[in-house]
Amino acid sequence: MTEGVAGLEIDSTLAEASARAGGLDDLGEGPYVDPLGRLLDSLAADADLNDIGRMIASERVLLHTVNRLHYVEDRKRLPQIAEQEIVKPVFIIGMPRTGTTILHDILAQDPASRAPMTWEVMFPSPPPETATFRTDPRIGMCAATMPDRDAQLPGFDAIHPMGPELTQECVVLMGDTMCTPLFHNQFRVTTYQDWLDTEADWAAVYDFHHRQLQHLQSRHAGARWVLKTGAHLWGLDQLLVRYPDARIVFTHRDPVKSMTSYASLTSIVRQVSSDTVDPVEVAADWMARLRRVLLRGIEIRQARTYPDAVFYDMYFQDFITDQFTQVEAIYAALDLPMTGEGADRMRAFIDDNPPGKHGIHRYAPEEFGVDPATVRSEFRPYIEHFDLKAE
Repeated sequence: MTEGVAGLEIDSTLAEASARAGGLDDLGEGPYVDPLGRLLDSLAADADLNDIGRMIASERVLLHTVNRLHYVEDRKRLPQIAEQEIVKPVFIIGMPRTGTTILHDILAQDPASRAPMTWEVMFPSPPPETATFRTDPRIGMCAATMPDRDAQLPGFDAIHPMGPELTQECVVLMGDTMCTPLFHNQFRVTTYQDWLDTEADWAAVYDFHHRQLQHLQSRHAGARWVLKTGAHLWGLDQLLVRYPDARIVFTHRDPVKSMTSYASLTSIVRQVSSDTVDPVEVAADWMARLRRVLLRGIEIRQARTYPDAVFYDMYFQDFITDQFTQVEAIYAALDLPMTGEGADRMRAFIDDNPPGKHGIHRYAPEEFGVDPATVRSEFRPYIEHFDLKAE
């Protein structure tokens, strides 16, 4: 492995993380140092970071490493964490930009749902408690880490609203294993992502993911977990091994729209950390990777039956036409009880968050070298399998 760049060397990263965690040094079971080293190497070789980017990358890696140390230590101190059962968790998966975020936020309004909040994912130790879940000082700590997005990322809230008390996705939780597509979204780390696509140990990722859910619910449980990220497509087979009774909402959309929107999001995010972002390269790179995991997801579902799992396929066009009708269909398909209070809260959230509330995300395929005919040809097996219509 290379020596990296200033602030991004493996030995100094581990030493600084240990210091920030009060001297803790046990990273627990499963791979961590090897994928960390691969990420640091790729940041040095591929990312072309500017000064701000090096700082952001260093702090992100340190945050995940500190969190890992605390998860391991808390589990030693608090035996009740290991006793937690995760039963029939709901996972929202699918291509990027297919309505997964707003659907996650809607389902999280049901009092029976337990969705990870951004603040507790950023600062998970000690495990959050029901009595202080809305007043925990870590909420303010999380808010303080968030940049002035209007200044740094103009219009970003129109693409992906953020806040300490908004739901967070599992792609961020996966960062605490150093195995997540999140890093290649934020930074151009092609060598790392190539490894993640083909060699990463997803069984270990989901083992630690299970431990994270146990940790977060140990003092603040709900009737069911409601989780989301398209990154679950990378490890769908291992997700089903770890959570054989999973309830999975698989979202679908015309890949021309989802690919172009995701290329726009990724280009905007990377421009903070690098001065040499190529939107055309971003789109071409992600198109090949997403095609692979989508087709593999179909193969996994066709390879065998999953007697204790339930899948529901949700179509983006149906969702934007009538969000609550789709929510009702999800509850029926997954056999989830719908209470009057849950329905009222979800309807109220939908009414309060109409499309365009935070602005309109505008993008065009030609900005990213996306040829609709080529995309639909590349994704034809996916399009035909789910009978997707062009938008």
